[in-house]
Amino acid sequence: MPRYENSRFTDLKGEVLYHFLFVSSFSEYTVVDINHVVKIDPAIPPDRACLFGCCIATGVGAACKVANVEAGSTVVIFGLGSIGLAVAKGAKLCGANRIIGVDVNPDKFEIAKKFGVTEFINSKDCGNESLSQVVKEMTGGGADYCFECVGLASLVQEAYASCRKGWGKTIVLGVQKPGSQLSLSSFEVLHSGKTLTGALFGGVKAKSDLPLLLKRYTDNELQVDEFVTHEVKFQDINRAFELLMGGKCIRCVIWMDK
Repeated sequence: MPRYENSRFTDLKGEVLYHFLFVSSFSEYTVVDINHVVKIDPAIPPDRACLFGCCIATGVGAACKVANVEAGSTVVIFGLGSIGLAVAKGAKLCGANRIIGVDVNPDKFEIAKKFGVTEFINSKDCGNESLSQVVKEMTGGGADYCFECVGLASLVQEAYASCRKGWGKTIVLGVQKPGSQLSLSSFEVLHSGKTLTGALFGGVKAKSDLPLLLKRYTDNELQVDEFVTHEVKFQDINRAFELLMGGKCIRCVIWMDK
């Protein structure tokens, strides 16, 4: 709920409509807190600007700002949806040497190559080894940076275990269902010297950071066109969800008036 613990919206019957992360994406008209408004260049097309509302900002921000990925480093991304692919974009911008993508869908690898992913692990094909064991064997001890982009507590634990001792960083971007718990060894947390952190919206500050990200787009430094694979009218919103659940799209733009 917003800051005053009530909603600005009701339906035709007067019933309260709730917000998710203060966003009212499916409202034709909305009342917006001034702190959530950022003025952008009107020349930026809306079907690209909308990507910076979560997808690009979260993934690129997590790589460049929260993790501060160093050039020549090794990155592992758990989950190659749009957020994971945006992380790959950010890691590539930072100069990462190896970007390893992990997913259960092998078709994602060919797609992910276009976003900077250099290697792929199908988590269903690990055999008797854990996913973290496979990662550590591939990387000679663990990755410098791991990004969990699915929203599974068990995968957060695998990502943390996949990080290199001494300096590895695990950044959690996936949204897990409420009440989910992590289970980590206290001994390992103390002795491994690794970092585990969450990064809502990629650590991006809307007022100051979004204009910088958008400038990287207008300067052709940050390519985002390939994220949009489908566009539908609002009345076809269920079709958009079908594409998403079936792994048929990366980002589907929904137009209110098209």
